[in-house]
Amino acid sequence: MAYNVLLVEDDSQIREIIEDYFSEKGRDCMLLSVAKDGDEALERIYEQEYDLVILDIMLPGTDGFTICRELRKDSDCPVMFLTARGREEDILRGYDLGCDDYIVKPFSPAELYAKVGAVLRRSKGLANAGQLICGAISLNAVSFEVYVDGEPVTLPPKEYALLKYLMEHKKQVVQRDTLLIRIWGYDYDGNERVVDNHIKKLRKALGTAGKQIKTVVTQGYKMEE
Repeated sequence: MAYNVLLVEDDSQIREIIEDYFSEKGRDCMLLSVAKDGDEALERIYEQEYDLVILDIMLPGTDGFTICRELRKDSDCPVMFLTARGREEDILRGYDLGCDDYIVKPFSPAELYAKVGAVLRRSKGLANAGQLICGAISLNAVSFEVYVDGEPVTLPPKEYALLKYLMEHKKQVVQRDTLLIRIWGYDYDGNERVVDNHIKKLRKALGTAGKQIKTVVTQGYKMEE
């Protein structure tokens, strides 16, 4: 099954980057159409149903906020904003209008692709049992498989357990002593430095996605999208 995705972006260089990446990674499962301004986007949306729309905000013609508002009048099609407008009020307005995700430029094409896939799976009810998704990382707790941007990653048991716990508690600060107890057990005689050492190994194994694991000084770690 191929999903129809509409990209609304007036910057030709950004369009080309996204088109090239999506063509390479999702040629069999994602059909990407493009609109170069807001008016063209509305015409396309009125003429055809899409599984997801990626919207810039600052567009020639109709702006992205207005397009999202029009979509939400009679459609539950997922909407992701991809924009240079990173002010808190803009982000909050985007979510108030009903967007499913808000990505601020500059951006990673790999992260965008992963987030599009995650939103599509959620919207279509295709998330697998035991599937954890956070940014570019997906983890299947049933098959014990980990993927970054769709590519498999092999992790030792402790790193896998750390990743799983952080993803289960994403956007929450997890204390080092909590990780020590949960992963190594109450009887472990070592200190919290072992957690830092294994987090370092985990970040390295995850490559660019390792930056999703944030250090919270004096406290512990937090998994972010």
